[in-house]
Amino acid sequence: MAAKTVHKIATFLGFVSIFHAAYSAVQHRSYLRITEQEFTTLPIDIIIQGIASLFAVMYGVMHIAGDFKEIRAVVDLENKSWETLRNLPSFQIFNHRGRSLSPEYLVAETDRRDKKR
Repeated sequence: MAAKTVHKIATFLGFVSIFHAAYSAVQHRSYLRITEQEFTTLPIDIIIQGIASLFAVMYGVMHIAGDFKEIRAVVDLENKSWETLRNLPSFQIFNHRGRSLSPEYLVAETDRRDKKR
């Protein structure tokens, strides 16, 4: 649990640092406009801060997100048998109103069974 907290803090600090690098780049650009100098490139400290912040955010997000899944679908399907491949439990509904249309439907017996569950 503590490791997740450390990674969340690293991600947050990385985002803050990226925003600070972006703000510094905007400030540098406006300084060049005021002093009427030509813009050639950003100072090396802003570039290093931006790259280091990007890696900090990537590191934190990779550890917060958890394990990656395989891109190939075959890897997940190899562990399943043919019988369970088309088994969709979310569509298996056994208690529905269609049973009341059956000629063998008895209200009292069905209600007793439902109450036992």
